[in-house]
Amino acid sequence: MVLGVLFGSRSCEHDVSIVTAVQAMQNIDQKKYNIVPVYIDRDGKWYTGDGLANMANYQVSMKEAYGVTPCIPAPYGGNKLALYKWPLRGFIFKMKPLAVIDVVLPAFHGVNGEDGSVQGMLELYNVPYACPGITGSAVGMDKTVMKACFKGCGFPMLPYVWFTRDHYEKAPNEIIMKIEEELTYPVFVKPANLGSSIGISKANDREGLLNAIDIAKAYDRKILVENGLTELDEINCAAVGFGEDVTVSLCEQPVSWEDFLTFDDKYMRSNSGKGMESLQRKIPAPISDQMTKTIQDMTRDVFNCLDLKGVCRIDYMIDKVTGNLYINEINTIPGSLSFYLFEPLGIYYSKLIDMMIDSAIKAHEEKQKNDFSFDSQILKKVGSGLSGAKGGKLGGKMGGSKIGKM
Repeated sequence: MVLGVLFGSRSCEHDVSIVTAVQAMQNIDQKKYNIVPVYIDRDGKWYTGDGLANMANYQVSMKEAYGVTPCIPAPYGGNKLALYKWPLRGFIFKMKPLAVIDVVLPAFHGVNGEDGSVQGMLELYNVPYACPGITGSAVGMDKTVMKACFKGCGFPMLPYVWFTRDHYEKAPNEIIMKIEEELTYPVFVKPANLGSSIGISKANDREGLLNAIDIAKAYDRKILVENGLTELDEINCAAVGFGEDVTVSLCEQPVSWEDFLTFDDKYMRSNSGKGMESLQRKIPAPISDQMTKTIQDMTRDVFNCLDLKGVCRIDYMIDKVTGNLYINEINTIPGSLSFYLFEPLGIYYSKLIDMMIDSAIKAHEEKQKNDFSFDSQILKKVGSGLSGAKGGKLGGKMGGSKIGKM
């Protein structure tokens, strides 16, 4: 089976995506899969080649990288993804593809990859892929939509306010007053469509709030402000699978959450290139058995309610003062694919990827059961109605156009 690993793209989390992808490629069972790396650079250009497995190639221009070829994607054979060398030389249907991919493992983080955009292309091409679909991916990316979905499903959340950059720039005092009326300090200010802690700030007063909003609105047109907790434990839990076949991981507690995990805390603390694996953490989380079960059950419920697949991680907060549990957000393609949460269960990285590929194939097979054809008779009725004078003129013009002669 040919497995395409897609990563990079036009995103602030571009570099994190590279780490996740290379790490995954190093752990894929090469006896089962023929790996085809597919990298999208910051300008949206596509590349493939064995050289993409070498981290050193990302320190130079792709034009200078060894073992890397520019390419474009195209549908192939009804349910596969083909990569053709770019620029094209002649007609694409006469060209031999560089690779033909059976199933895709997306390793994107952030917009233009994790947000449903690439998933839409793969759905259109009818190619199996091992991450949530268009809806789940889009909901998981936009925190304001995510909150509305969580609220509709009845999951416990902290109070929040969201607004657009344009609204804030026109009426900043109105927005600040609304935040201070509905929320209490400290608050967290976040761009709605980013992850990896980029653009997120904690504000303890109005001055901090103003600064935090200035930072967040530089990254996105939608800004989310939500209540913070003075004493909290962050707990994360992941799930892998599709439909009724879902495996929930152990719970973890990042050790350094006492204040706030920045991007550097998560990814730059060591030079190991191990991504989220290198972050110090407690697994299993030091919480009660009952709280562990509650979080694991809720993780499964979120996974099912949003109709997810592949590996997803749900982040929670526990108020240490009241003991209340709150859902924070979902990561539809988590850093390092959250493999470290499954290892204590005996599900090692290569097996986790096997489970992700299985979920992609099962979801694809399930979709093929749908009937995509329906004989509505509309075209026959419309066609007879257009056969008059106006329809004849239109047909005549089109028939004699340059398009008709191509």
